[in-house]
Amino acid sequence: MSDKKYKYVVMLLSLMLLSIGSYAQRTDSLSHYLEIAARNNPGIKADFMAYKASLEKIPQAGAYQDPQLEMGFFLEPMEFVDGRQVGEFKLMQMFPWFGTKKAARTEATHMAKMSFEKFRESRDNLYLDVYTQWFLLCSLQQKLINNQENKKLLTQLEELALRKFSSPGAGSGSGYTLSAPTPPTSTPPASSGGGMAGMGGATAQAASQSSGMSSMGGSGSGGMSAGASSGMSDVLRIQLEITELDNNIESIQSEIRAEKARFNALLNRSADTNIEIPDSFEQIPFLFDGASAMDRIADQNPMLGMINEEGLAYKAKAEMDKKMSYPMFGIGLQYMLMNKSLTPQAGPMNTDMGTGSTMSSMNGKDMIMPMLSVTIPIYRSKYKAQQRESKFWWQASREKYTNTLNTLQAELYKTKHQLDDASRKIALFKKQTNLAQTTYNLVVQEFISGKSDLTNVIQVQRQLLDYQLKGAEAVASYNTMVASIQKLISSKETEQQK
Repeated sequence: MSDKKYKYVVMLLSLMLLSIGSYAQRTDSLSHYLEIAARNNPGIKADFMAYKASLEKIPQAGAYQDPQLEMGFFLEPMEFVDGRQVGEFKLMQMFPWFGTKKAARTEATHMAKMSFEKFRESRDNLYLDVYTQWFLLCSLQQKLINNQENKKLLTQLEELALRKFSSPGAGSGSGYTLSAPTPPTSTPPASSGGGMAGMGGATAQAASQSSGMSSMGGSGSGGMSAGASSGMSDVLRIQLEITELDNNIESIQSEIRAEKARFNALLNRSADTNIEIPDSFEQIPFLFDGASAMDRIADQNPMLGMINEEGLAYKAKAEMDKKMSYPMFGIGLQYMLMNKSLTPQAGPMNTDMGTGSTMSSMNGKDMIMPMLSVTIPIYRSKYKAQQRESKFWWQASREKYTNTLNTLQAELYKTKHQLDDASRKIALFKKQTNLAQTTYNLVVQEFISGKSDLTNVIQVQRQLLDYQLKGAEAVASYNTMVASIQKLISSKETEQQK
């Protein structure tokens, strides 16, 4: 291959397949990690080395067979009329039928291109793995933030319950303010269920403690004993939920460390290498055009490209097998090493040739003889079988191409459905989150003023966190579907086609 082709391949190692506009090119950005993965991943390096090895097949396929040299020496010189032969040399060079070498180079070229398409497929799969792992880390980070925010809320509720327990006659309007927590931009997808475990497992406890706290807040001095007992149980129940949240937070932090190690493995880095994870992630801007996407898949997808190059290689091999069924020609030279004859032989030849004038001029003179060799391919069955074999393989590759194209088309529309579904969910949960946020702010104020009980506060808070959780889950799903579609489309620069 040319140097221009080689430079293009090297450039592909640092070129990002999937583009995300929401992440800038920083040392902690996703695009930076993609570049590191393309440069360091051993699987990508192995496929690239396999491609370079396949390039070396091209000059081998276009080379002539090595010439054959035969040498022989007589232990006792062979006596001839005009000398004694002591040895001979034969040099023969075979040439295939016209066009055979070209067909062999064409086959090797298509096989090298097939290796390149395999390299592209491995690169695209690596990028998709990096994207998937990155969004998983983002979701875990959001899950951790949600649990920490919920712990802050429970801590505020614990402080309020302690105030009510210590001064039961003060009532709910004692002047203490319970501020609404600031929710994160997005929350984690429900990939591992740990984000809401501490909250979902204590719904009955929250309801009972809320009813107890509301009854205590509205009681007078006559119900101090019952109010004190109820207020203390509220404090204990809140502390139980905080303890469970602490356990969830430690579990999520441990899971993040494990997933970071897996992410670093994709980048071929040490497992404990630091990874900067953003506190929030947004929906990737993406415009889908089904007809254009299918055209680009048919033209650029590496799986289709690999099958197409394989078919072209079989087609070239069939042509080469046909040429190999024709005769091969050999051009050579035979050189006979002669010594002078010591005793001239008498005979009719000597008598007819005279008294030795001819004998003396030829005696001991080395002989040179040009030679021509032709192979005769009379056993035609094996050549016909080779041609039929290559033809069947080419037809099989055509059918495989059609089947793969249909599979990719079905996968594209399935991914498009998932993309649309995630987009609808993003809009739905965003609207629900805004409504839940407004409701939460109102119910907190009503709880402080004694118009609502703790049960309503916890229920609305859980709804708010649940909508944030589902919204982030939809965003992560949407971004993953975008990455999957771009992986199907892949990237194929025009320079490769030159």
